[in-house]
Amino acid sequence: MSEPQSALLLRKQLAELNKNPVEGFSAGLIDDNDIYRWEVLIIGPPDTLYEGGFFKAHLHFPKEYPLRPPKMKFITEIWHPNIDRSGDVCISILHEPGDDKWGYEKASERWLPVHTVETILISVISMLADPNDESPANVDAAKEWRENYTEFKRKVARCVRRSQEECL
Repeated sequence: MSEPQSALLLRKQLAELNKNPVEGFSAGLIDDNDIYRWEVLIIGPPDTLYEGGFFKAHLHFPKEYPLRPPKMKFITEIWHPNIDRSGDVCISILHEPGDDKWGYEKASERWLPVHTVETILISVISMLADPNDESPANVDAAKEWRENYTEFKRKVARCVRRSQEECL
């Protein structure tokens, strides 16, 4: 039995990332027998509050990939307006394709089949550096980011410290 197109595409992306690693993250499979479940390690971007952190996340790809987006969930605790308390990432390019029924996002900002693991992770790294507090997944973090930045920084610093301890 031949593999579905989605599995072939994901294998190709994994091989490419292993051959030509991208600065800021590493990626691999959670289980070598399941191409649809990836584990990524995002290194906190320089010159951000997350600098020095090692944040582990999982990407779960649907069988319909690349027509539908994966889901991304941080396993390492992280305090951020666009990551809910259970670790689920809320970023436009991971939203189902098409028009936003709430009118917040243009279709062009949402999932497109041209996105790859690399473009997803680069977008997430960019989101860490520049949160979108207009449409937060973690309302408390967004409110703190706007109204009590000192406390927000303290909580992020604690997450960075914990992530470093978990990696040792």
